[in-house]
Amino acid sequence: MPNKKFSRTVYLLSFVSMFADIASELLYPVLPLYLKSIGMNTVDIGFLEGVADFIAGLSRSFFGKWSDRIGKRMPFVWTGYVLSSLSKAFIGLFISPWWILFCRTSDRLGKGVRTSARDAILSMEATEENKGAVFGFHRALDTTGAFLGPILALIYLHYFPGKYRELFIYSLIPLVFVIGFLFLVKEKPLQKKETNNGDKKGLFIGSFTYWKEASPEYKKVIALITSFTLVNSSDVFLLMKAKEIVHDDLKVIGFYIFYNFIYALTSYRFGAMSDRIGRKKVFILGVALFAVTYALMGFATTIPEVLVAFMIYGLFSASTEGISKAWVSSLCEKKDLGVALGLQSTTQSIAAMLASTIAGVVWQYTRSEYVFFIAATWATALILISSGVALGSRNLMRGGKD
Repeated sequence: MPNKKFSRTVYLLSFVSMFADIASELLYPVLPLYLKSIGMNTVDIGFLEGVADFIAGLSRSFFGKWSDRIGKRMPFVWTGYVLSSLSKAFIGLFISPWWILFCRTSDRLGKGVRTSARDAILSMEATEENKGAVFGFHRALDTTGAFLGPILALIYLHYFPGKYRELFIYSLIPLVFVIGFLFLVKEKPLQKKETNNGDKKGLFIGSFTYWKEASPEYKKVIALITSFTLVNSSDVFLLMKAKEIVHDDLKVIGFYIFYNFIYALTSYRFGAMSDRIGRKKVFILGVALFAVTYALMGFATTIPEVLVAFMIYGLFSASTEGISKAWVSSLCEKKDLGVALGLQSTTQSIAAMLASTIAGVVWQYTRSEYVFFIAATWATALILISSGVALGSRNLMRGGKD
């Protein structure tokens, strides 16, 4: 639990994310099993996940810029959560690949609509002294939902094995709680000077030309995060590898529950740690944990090895997800929070699309182990490079803490 007082808005948005993730993660570990059950192979799944991530990322900078310009965040938060919740549920209605692609991309589009605006609100509700803790706490509750969702899926599949399609409809239930908490959020009006950038560029072009206006520190951090994301493919591949080893759907979901438990348990602590020692140090630690996870999954042949890998992967997510947002939001002006956080997500999502697509091809035409060995090697090289090359100012080296 947080040891510093957060605003009411931080708590409400964290609970919104928790219930949204209950719905999302109720389905996420089941999704690759469902897709395989209707005839999709690893290349198809890799392409699907890659396109979905690309759509989400491409939209984040656009909607982030839009929320900056009009000075309102909550309309985007509302639209994004509702769109995602409905799209996920509708995946199970039909088995057409085009329908699944449409629903999956709509789901990720909803994430793109809401994420930058929501993160901008969280950043505005934080101070530089507790920004890591705020984002870490939000990720902790978000991931609590990701922990509870698969448990519900596990219970369901125990009594109704193989009945995946009905589960998609049940994922609508948490939407009631999402809407209830959203009604309680009162957005603080932004000053006009903080939201009107005075530029004459269109929203789409303006959302990408922010790169030219950004600080050198911002650019270097984005380059580091994006370089890492080039091998951070969809978690679907970890789940498929686990299934390849244990040959049991329920055990695979159990691994995912354990991963989310570790993630939720440690996310706030890593966020608070980044406030004390700097964002960069914690982020690089996370990349090291990623390298260990993927190397171990490449060699894993037993259940205990997979369990350890998922535990370390939970520590990786806790030490990078919220911290990267806190880091980036410390390197831009308040009036640009939406577009700055959105552009970060856009570059990450384009890189994730490439990572997932390449991972699917490597898996399909070589051996699954190679996906994990390549990623571990790349992450290790990135750690060595970032440790041996000065990234800029003292402020950057301290992770934008000051």
